[in-house]
Amino acid sequence: MRYFFQHLIEAFHLPLKNPVLVFSILLFIILLSPIVLRKMKIPGIIGLILSGVLIGPNGLGLIGERTMEAEGSIKLFATIGLLYIMFMAGLELDLRQFKRYFHKSLGFGFLTFIIPLALGYPLCTEILHLSPLAALLTASMFSTHTLVAYPIVSKFGLTKHPAVAITVGGTILTDTAVLIILAIISSASEGNLDFSFWMRLLTSLLMFSLIMFFVIPRIARWFFSKLDSEKTSQYIFVLSVVFFAAFLAEVAGVEHIIGAFVAGLVLNKLIPHHSTLMNRIDFIGNSLFIPFFLIFVGMVVDYRAFFQGSWPLMIAGILTTFAIFSKWLAALATQLIFKLSRNERQMIFGLSTAHAAATLAIIMVGYKDGDGILSLNIVNGTVLLILFTSMTSSFVTENTGKRLLLDLSENSDLDDNEMKLRNKHLMVSMNELKGNEKLLDLALMVSDPQVINPISVVSVYPDNENAERMIRKSRKSLEEIIKHYSGHESKLNTIATIDHNLSSGISRVSKELVADIVLVNDSSDTNIIKRMVGDDRDHLMSSCEKTIFFCSLEKPSVSYERIVVVAPLMAELEQTFVLWSERLLRLAKELKIPFHYYGSTSSFERIEKVAQANKVEAELYLHEIASLDNFYPTYQKKTSDLICIVACRTGSVSFDSQIDQILQNVNIAFEHQDYLLIYPGSIGNDPAFSSYDDINSAPLVAGVETIQKIGREVGNIFKKGKD
Repeated sequence: MRYFFQHLIEAFHLPLKNPVLVFSILLFIILLSPIVLRKMKIPGIIGLILSGVLIGPNGLGLIGERTMEAEGSIKLFATIGLLYIMFMAGLELDLRQFKRYFHKSLGFGFLTFIIPLALGYPLCTEILHLSPLAALLTASMFSTHTLVAYPIVSKFGLTKHPAVAITVGGTILTDTAVLIILAIISSASEGNLDFSFWMRLLTSLLMFSLIMFFVIPRIARWFFSKLDSEKTSQYIFVLSVVFFAAFLAEVAGVEHIIGAFVAGLVLNKLIPHHSTLMNRIDFIGNSLFIPFFLIFVGMVVDYRAFFQGSWPLMIAGILTTFAIFSKWLAALATQLIFKLSRNERQMIFGLSTAHAAATLAIIMVGYKDGDGILSLNIVNGTVLLILFTSMTSSFVTENTGKRLLLDLSENSDLDDNEMKLRNKHLMVSMNELKGNEKLLDLALMVSDPQVINPISVVSVYPDNENAERMIRKSRKSLEEIIKHYSGHESKLNTIATIDHNLSSGISRVSKELVADIVLVNDSSDTNIIKRMVGDDRDHLMSSCEKTIFFCSLEKPSVSYERIVVVAPLMAELEQTFVLWSERLLRLAKELKIPFHYYGSTSSFERIEKVAQANKVEAELYLHEIASLDNFYPTYQKKTSDLICIVACRTGSVSFDSQIDQILQNVNIAFEHQDYLLIYPGSIGNDPAFSSYDDINSAPLVAGVETIQKIGREVGNIFKKGKD
């Protein structure tokens, strides 16, 4: 017992040397500091930095300089966290939004880069008395910004607002320009900027760009397509690309953070934002690697410098004041040039005034463990700058966001029918995971991430002597489904049930769950008998009034290059038009591919309203056709297209007798393509005819349809015989 306590006391002798103990303390800090400081309205990023100051060699001394600087320990995790920050910055950028507001984003990006840089350089040389290289690096720090307040904008539903889009687009330009300057400064600090330096830099950057933008995307697309169901292997591959890109950047003569940022841009289009892979990337980075980097930054800070005279405090005050003022000036110039409103200017200022991730990366690269071109006073001042600018950004963005919401509510002219649905539930019919991974991946991509429990996975088995055995087997399969998709934020509700047949079971459970859409695997096994008496689709549609997606998915989602939607005339008049159109728009956004619509202009205009009302940004194209017969001659076939055919139920507003002929040719026309057959549902009946429920024309209609089918099949037989 005595030996145990003696050994325990020796283990806690400061500074701590046991790596297991050090790691456990850091994990407790990562866990507790955001929770404690959230009560004080202090951003989590600041809490982690302050925790690093507290336990570092300049604070309580829990972790000494040797432990902090040792390669392979905290420093290794901090380097990974730094690369992860820049990788996430490139991965989460909305490139489509950047293209839409390119000119305004270009203007704002130039202003928010050049104004802080041009005014900050003389400030650093004349007032702070920094060397030319140090002044240029510090001034470039003023130009960059981090979207710390972006979660506030997302909470308010303003992510697609023009002011937000302009700011996000400008972030790409200013951060890229600052990173290029950082590469030049880092190289210049080690040698002369002669002609050979520029030739080496340009040649190496050209080779780096060719590998990253032409070779890596092809390898990544091939890898994701071959291992579509191996989510763990995909994550390891992503990490490999990030660190290999960082290595190539160092070989090219620039900083490794540039390589990580470029890796994010390269993989941006290949990783859906709400996919399981993206969730794992975000989760592991924000829970482990990035907090290690922030704590490491705090360990470098020497708070005692602030009590050794007024000069360190003056440096911090000057840096913070000028950083906020220069960003406000850039937002004001953007407002005057593009004639924006006052609230839009404040939103741009609020989002762009925070200095965090990229600022830390630049300063730490310039500091380089005390041997760089920046002094410790600049590092200390930067920490205070991050604290005050992050708080200012959060405060301004939250207040401006509320005013923008009031403006939008007063000026909104959107029809209530297009507005975002409050209760959305999607039901997936599958009895086992094997062969259905793509069906469930589709369900996850078309679901709104803000909806709680948006998906139910249902297994239906016939009511016979084997029912109980099949239910027990099904529950094991459903457990595998939950385990397989445990990395995704969406919660899956699983149900195993029995019924007379599959169609009646799906219909009953969809009503119990109040689901708006049902997803099932489509069966292409059809013959003349099934067409005459009705196939599985007919049986399900006759018993289920919900909107049904019949899915034939064989390829991985990364192989799709376009979504092609074909719909009959007057499709926009169906009651459930918003249900299926919003889901397909969300799919186009997640896959970052264009949305091509073949149909009427009136339907396309309503799709645009649905996208605007639900804040789903997608690249939309209209191909107007007078009738469904015109689709096949008009459509330019590509095997990389995902075909979505919107069918119609008999008696519906958009019913077209030509739809049967088109659907019969689906398997032939799209033999090597994935497709979705969408049957819009019907919501309720007209109460005016509720007294006449006993008068039903369904048998007569079914008989006429059967006679028509028989006639067509017999006609085809005689036609083949004549040929």
